[in-house]
Amino acid sequence: FGGDFDTPADYLDPFIKTRLQQAENWAIYPPNPYGPRTINYFAKEPNPSAPSRDNLLGSDDRGRDLLAQLIYGFRLSVLFGLALTVVGVLLGVVTGALQGYAGGKTDLVSQRFIEIWGSMPELYLLIIFSAVFAPSVGLLLFLLSLFGWMGLSDYVRAEFLRNRQLDYVRAARALGVSHLKIMWRHILPNSMTPVVTFLPFRMSAAILALTSLDFLGLGVPPGTPSLGELLSQGKANIDAWWISMFTFAVLVITLLLLTFMGDALRDALDPRKMAT
Repeated sequence: FGGDFDTPADYLDPFIKTRLQQAENWAIYPPNPYGPRTINYFAKEPNPSAPSRDNLLGSDDRGRDLLAQLIYGFRLSVLFGLALTVVGVLLGVVTGALQGYAGGKTDLVSQRFIEIWGSMPELYLLIIFSAVFAPSVGLLLFLLSLFGWMGLSDYVRAEFLRNRQLDYVRAARALGVSHLKIMWRHILPNSMTPVVTFLPFRMSAAILALTSLDFLGLGVPPGTPSLGELLSQGKANIDAWWISMFTFAVLVITLLLLTFMGDALRDALDPRKMAT
């Protein structure tokens, strides 16, 4: 814009807006011109402001656009839930497969360890680690991954205990097939229906866990766009109805879509329906 310094322009500044209105200047904007951390210092109303032409869904108590907060908060929730689900599935499938296939003392000792580990107070541990370490998405993912695999492990263990006694497994053993190949190529594909059924509910639980911890102030670092932080703002600003309503709507729709997708995936991969 003819300035003396090579610095990025603030397109929300009234001076820059005036320069853009000139014939020789132009700019391409996205549908929502605000970022998740963009603060509108030139708002016409005090924050949090109601939905308007400038902020389609309103703004939060810091002057940030609510639509941008919801978009980036939704992205963070889905990516976090997907990552936590993948880690939980890997740990749960490996642990449950080893327990169910080996049986005996291996299964007995592993089950006692899982029962002891599952009885530990997860919330208290999260509070302690949040007080000792700086909050981050990676730390939260690591802590929740320590407890997020035990439910799936029980499903896989039960399927392996049932399938290892079937005729096709005995035939594979008689032919000299290795134990690892029997587990990977024969038993696991026939045990995937409970795993697939478990996935959408695990992802929904991960999103709810992240939202709850953010609401309590134990989740992602301050300033990071998240649905839980927006719900906390809605609680602190009761008169700003748009913050709570739009955030709650995004959360409910996300969980419903995940459940419907999981049901459709379960029906599509059900071997009993494929056979008919």
